[in-house]
Amino acid sequence: QVQLVESGGGSVQAGGSLRLSCAASGATYNTGSMGWFRQAPGKERDGVAAIYTGGGLTYYADSVKGRFTISQDSAKNTVYLQMNSLQPEDTAMYYCAASIRALGWVALNRYSYNYWGQGTQVTVSS
Repeated sequence: QVQLVESGGGSVQAGGSLRLSCAASGATYNTGSMGWFRQAPGKERDGVAAIYTGGGLTYYADSVKGRFTISQDSAKNTVYLQMNSLQPEDTAMYYCAASIRALGWVALNRYSYNYWGQGTQVTVSS
C-alpha cells in the first residue's frame, strides 16, 4: 500500500503562484508514475501533470503547459507541482495519485492510478 498526503493548496489571485506537495509513504519502492489531477465542482476529474519516478519522464495537459511544472525529490518521496500564472479556471480540488511500477509509464491515464490522496483545494480569484 502507498499513502499519499497533499499539501500546499490555498487561495490566490489570478496571476499568482502556488506549490503543491505530495508526500508518499508505505510501499513507495513500488510506485511508477505519479500524477496530479484536479476536479472542479460538477466536472470530471482531469489529469494535470505526471512524472515517472524511475526516469523523470513528464507529461502535461495542454491547459497547463508552460505554467505548471511537476518535479520530484526521490530522497523525500515527494512530488511537487509548481503552479504559476494561475487563472480562475484552475480552481479545483487537486489530487495526487500513484500507479504501481508494474504498469510502467501511464502518463495521465486516470484509470491506471492505484492510489489517491485526499486532495488539497486551490482557489484562484479574478
